Amino acid sequence: MNSICILTDATAQFSQPGFAGREFVRVIPLEVTFAGKVYTDGETLRGLDLPPTAFGAHAPRLHVPDVDVCAQMLQSLSSQFQDILVITVSSELHGLYSAMEQAAKIARGKTSITLIDSLTTSVGLGLLVQSAAEAVSRGLNRAEVERLTRKSVAQVYTVFSLAGLSYLSQAGFIDEGQAAVGEMLGLVPIFSLEEGKLSPIEKARNQRAVIDFFQEFLDEFENLQHIAFIQGAPPFNHETHLLREHVQAHYPRTSFSEHAINLPVAALLGPRTLGLTLLESD
Repeated sequence: MNSICILTDATAQFSQPGFAGREFVRVIPLEVTFAGKVYTDGETLRGLDLPPTAFGAHAPRLHVPDVDVCAQMLQSLSSQFQDILVITVSSELHGLYSAMEQAAKIARGKTSITLIDSLTTSVGLGLLVQSAAEAVSRGLNRAEVERLTRKSVAQVYTVFSLAGLSYLSQAGFIDEGQAAVGEMLGLVPIFSLEEGKLSPIEKARNQRAVIDFFQEFLDEFENLQHIAFIQGAPPFNHETHLLREHVQAHYPRTSFSEHAINLPVAALLGPRTLGLTLLESD
């Protein structure tokens, strides 16, 4: 029997596909309903394909898996691994962490199940999972991997530009009236993830102003291990080029990755989302 399994969810986006310890990682699929159909990430529907607004009965919805389904997944992994480390999307953004807490009580047996709220999502979550998986591949025990991961949670910083305010209203972050007025006026608010919760910090005039803010945010840090840019629809090629040039000029030794927003994150925050995630060095 293998020692440790890292279990995460489908909002995670990895900075590199073949990272060390990938064989120890399992992913919880998350269903999205849209126009009467059910999709999972990578199956015929992409995040970039979702509509710009989420008003109406047929708007995209990101669902929380049933507790029994989560428990069955944990029980299945228990036959393969001695320890399961569950690292989920922020509990302030989605209900998966709560569902996994309940599922762990049902599935708990000889296998140790440890839950960690990542307080982030998308590439931020992916970076935490990669770090944990690498630690497993180096032979660290469960307590050491958990300690490393919890420390890394505090080193991940994310800002999002969220033009699709109707998606935030569907998720319960703002009321429908605010979303309707904001989208009508073409507002481009910028949020940071503070303790896993979306916190408004700026209003940008346009996407170029968003990139300017991202660059200013980036320049507040000196020692970074990784920089990731998450891009929604439509593709902002010029703005992306500006950010890439800024990173190359000011952080030439820091790894940099670019990502198209995936389906679960697009269903949660909207397909027009732009994001910047930073992993601070020790």
